[in-house]
Amino acid sequence: MSQDLYDLLGVSRDADADAIKKAYRKAARQYHPDVNPDPASKEKFGEVSRAYEVLSDPQKRAAYDRGGDPFGGAGAGGFGQGAGFSFTDIMDAFFGGSGQGGGQGRGPRPRVRRGQDALIRLEIDLAEAAFGVARELKVDTAVTCTTCGGDGAAQGSHPVPCETCRGQGEVAHVQRSFLGEIRTLRPCAACRGFGTVIPEPCRECSGDGRVRSRRALTVKIPAGVDTGTRVQLAEEGEVGPGGGPAGDLYVEIHVAPHDVFTRSGNDLHCTVTVRMTAAALGTTLTIPTLEADVASEDSDPELETSFELEVRPGTQSGMEQVLRGRGVPGLRGGRGDLIVTVAVETPGRLDARQEELLRELAALRGEEAPDGQVRPGGAKSVFGRLRDAFNAH
Repeated sequence: MSQDLYDLLGVSRDADADAIKKAYRKAARQYHPDVNPDPASKEKFGEVSRAYEVLSDPQKRAAYDRGGDPFGGAGAGGFGQGAGFSFTDIMDAFFGGSGQGGGQGRGPRPRVRRGQDALIRLEIDLAEAAFGVARELKVDTAVTCTTCGGDGAAQGSHPVPCETCRGQGEVAHVQRSFLGEIRTLRPCAACRGFGTVIPEPCRECSGDGRVRSRRALTVKIPAGVDTGTRVQLAEEGEVGPGGGPAGDLYVEIHVAPHDVFTRSGNDLHCTVTVRMTAAALGTTLTIPTLEADVASEDSDPELETSFELEVRPGTQSGMEQVLRGRGVPGLRGGRGDLIVTVAVETPGRLDARQEELLRELAALRGEEAPDGQVRPGGAKSVFGRLRDAFNAH
């Protein structure tokens, strides 16, 4: 070789093995044909590879330093064929592997693995979501096979090392290229990468170590959940292959609509309808609370299942009354409000006497021919309300 090998790799003559290997990796990344399509890079890659073959081998390096032929007469044609050069160093340069085609060192994959998480959906009432409830569920999941105990082998037998890969879980495949012999590792097809085979699989689970089963469990729903909330039950999901640890079970909550209340966050909303006369004169109504849905004979006698709502004289349709702390408890504490909207019902049909009395009332109020007022729709902005307040003064 006419060019100095140390110059080819860009290292000094007293460079140690690590420095030479690092320089070769850098050059391999730069000139490898798979990375650099320039035809000149292929020749350059061959030169730095031959330089590394010599300088990485102590005997060949010593022969080269003495001025001898490091290839022993083989010349360039011997590149890649001797024991000093290994293609795995190129794999290290590109993949940062352990030095065996980027794959050795993984070994057989374990038969015992963690199971998958499972998800089920549960519908509950609004009161149950607000105050919490315990429910018994029937779930179908994979459980450990009781016949084989999870190892997948029939009674009296056990997994044995794979004869094809000798328990490594991988087999070597060798290909020849212009670089020499390329050795790569692939999962063993005989044992599917496990490194062991089961000569007599369990008949119950067919060697998987788990079976499907229906079982019952109790889930405690905390107070304050809402539609979409997920309750996690640790290690209640699918048992893993080989009898591995179970995943988690997630219970997703769906809250059914309520006949009276609607929920917005932690607040409850309801609408009460009152007669026109009651809205004008005022009245008191008895309104049930959400606690009434969960009350029973064994409930706390102090549990408030209803409350008195005072409708003040002159109440208009759409007016709201806010009852603090009568909404839904929060998951992190506190409790929302109950917002009651009053809807005033106007009579649709009047008999002669009722119409006469209403006309007398209209006359007394000077409303024989009342004028309607047109107001802009929608809520006023903050600046609009401030403007009206200043104009009022």
